Amino acid sequence: MTVFVKVMLKPGVLDPQGKAIADALHRLGYGSVSDVRAGKLFRVEVDTDDPKAAKEAGEQMAGKLLANPVIEDYEVLLEAAGAPTGAAR
Repeated sequence: MTVFVKVMLKPGVLDPQGKAIADALHRLGYGSVSDVRAGKLFRVEVDTDDPKAAKEAGEQMAGKLLANPVIEDYEVLLEAAGAPTGAAR
């Protein structure tokens, strides 16, 4: 089963990478961009067919390694059965 862990800086935490991206987008002519927050997306294959077990494994991985809970929030998502990789959820 595929588990996605989306990690973002908490609101109020300085995001220099997001600021640099926003500045670059403005220079490229995207003046309507008001803010950018950079984050990370982890795609983890878990050897189980049980959605509850897969989500629990994702939560544990995120809490122990993939995210810094002091400055980052995370969300654990499962890929829908039969959905092609990269499909919108």
